[in-house]
Amino acid sequence: MIATLLKWIVPWEFSWVFLAGFLLTCLLYLRGSRRLSVSFSRKLAFWAGMAIIYLSLHTYLDFYAEHEFFMHRIQQLLLHHLAPLLIVTAFPGTVLRAGMPLTWRVHVLQPLRRSWPWRVVSGALLNPTVATLLFIAFILIWLIPSMQTLAMLDWRIYRFMNWSMLISGFAYWSLVLDHRPHPPGRMTAGLRVLSPAITMTPQILAGAIITFSKTDLYPIFEICGRAFTFNVLTGQLIGGVIIWVPSALLESIGGLMALRQWLRLSRNGRLPRRPPHTSRRRTPTVVDTVVPD
Repeated sequence: MIATLLKWIVPWEFSWVFLAGFLLTCLLYLRGSRRLSVSFSRKLAFWAGMAIIYLSLHTYLDFYAEHEFFMHRIQQLLLHHLAPLLIVTAFPGTVLRAGMPLTWRVHVLQPLRRSWPWRVVSGALLNPTVATLLFIAFILIWLIPSMQTLAMLDWRIYRFMNWSMLISGFAYWSLVLDHRPHPPGRMTAGLRVLSPAITMTPQILAGAIITFSKTDLYPIFEICGRAFTFNVLTGQLIGGVIIWVPSALLESIGGLMALRQWLRLSRNGRLPRRPPHTSRRRTPTVVDTVVPD
């Protein structure tokens, strides 16, 4: 049993860069949560999201994602939807910043945030239109059979695919679940509620096409060697359903959470109010003031 457990914990493809970044993030959050008052639900959401990221990218699950289409879709669902949704819900930014040593904040974080590359990249990624388009595009692009083949044959493209899903998920959900009014939030409260309904539509269509397809759209998994022995079309059908149903369900949950934030902002009077409409009075002219004979 211990050997089986270790098999799942040991990464399929070890990465020092990922491990160092993961451990540093965990350490900063631990330090920050000791300095700030963080609720149990926020801590739970953050650690659950981090555990999902580690499970998806640095355990033996990655082997199955490379050798079976429906397992690959589970991995992408976790990276693109569930993990970012959980972590963004925890609002970890202030906690991570509090966990940094003062010298890091003064000499590293502040100059980085003021630098023009950071402002250009963050301004582009956190633009509502760009973030929404990338969120949809990175789902559909990697579902193209030729792109899926390239990703499976080149480990660099494969890692770029995984990180593009994760980063686009973080960028999108940080806009949709922003707890601030607009401005300074980049999306209006109404658009945050409507956006998940827009982004789920192409995913539902793509999932339906793959689900009802009668041909093997991704033979690259046959070339790499499938992890399971059941029918190829069955695995493809399961993968299509994963794109179709759970993705739409998670986006619906995100939309409901955005609606909750909208109602909270409205209840607290933090939504911008339109100035009251005042009818303009016509200034009397000389002709108006002349009394007719």
